[in-house]
Amino acid sequence: MSTLTKEKIIVALQKLSIFLKNPSQSFEHIIKNAQNNNGWFIETEVKKATSSLNQMLNETDLHTWLADVTLAETPKKIGLILAGNIPLVGFHDVLCVLATGNIALIKMSSSDDKLLPALLNELIAIEPLFADHIIYVERLKDFDAIIATGSNNTSRYFEYYFGKKPNIIRKNRNSVAVLSGDETVEEINSLGNDIFDYFGLGCRNVSKIYVPKGYDLKHLFEPIEVFQPIINHFKYNNNYDYNKSIYLVNGVKHFDNGFLLVKQDESFVSPLAVLFYQEYENVEEIEQILNQQTEQIQCVVSKLSINIGKDIIGFGCSQHPKLWDYADNVNTIKFLQSL
Repeated sequence: MSTLTKEKIIVALQKLSIFLKNPSQSFEHIIKNAQNNNGWFIETEVKKATSSLNQMLNETDLHTWLADVTLAETPKKIGLILAGNIPLVGFHDVLCVLATGNIALIKMSSSDDKLLPALLNELIAIEPLFADHIIYVERLKDFDAIIATGSNNTSRYFEYYFGKKPNIIRKNRNSVAVLSGDETVEEINSLGNDIFDYFGLGCRNVSKIYVPKGYDLKHLFEPIEVFQPIINHFKYNNNYDYNKSIYLVNGVKHFDNGFLLVKQDESFVSPLAVLFYQEYENVEEIEQILNQQTEQIQCVVSKLSINIGKDIIGFGCSQHPKLWDYADNVNTIKFLQSL
């Protein structure tokens, strides 16, 4: 069935990258109207996602990523249950299925069911051979393997229904930053992107920072002041006001700069518009904490050398993953090639 070749895939993805940089009027219209379907998907945030994909799909990285990939001789049907927390978040899973010559059975998230089909339609227009490899479904059946992204609650449901088939089932994860205390204003400003891009809704967004004992939070607050306009978004503002009122009513100690609440807490999972922080004594302590909680962490942002068994990401880069930065550190391509 598959007459796709690796070279055709790479050429098509390069052309898609060019399209993302200079989209058609019809795709621009879809970007502008995305917030009508999902209030979080305002134009600036959707364009951050398309820009990130444009960077991801560069020729050099595509060749590196696909160097050892062999296309399936007999395509397998891969069920995909996609997330919709940030724009186009499900694209990478679809990409992995297509890049291995398999067939994507796509169960869309209702939160992001306009942008991704529009982008995949463009990919099919570039390379019509993809048409037989992209199928949208309301109900998943007759699949050979499944990749499902959800919460800790839905993961139990996924494991119950899909556990007998080869699977990748993803749960909640959060990302953290470790500050040394001597970051520049520019580095903390870049950290602001890791915190605020997509309103902090992504698993790669920083929801907690570790700071040296005695760290003065003014070194955080002053450089991120440029992100103040985020408070003008009604859904973000609602979350900020709600969490602020809870903290005030319950007498919970916190810091407030007018658009972000910062609270000392050992948990990784901070509410929206809240950043948790925790003090540390030395790098060894940080390594111990993070190694114990590795299943809860998507990525770690820092300029420190930290030995935790996963790559450390530079400030401002958490929402700009490379093709080989797989969610939950599970290599999707290897999984698909093992079927």
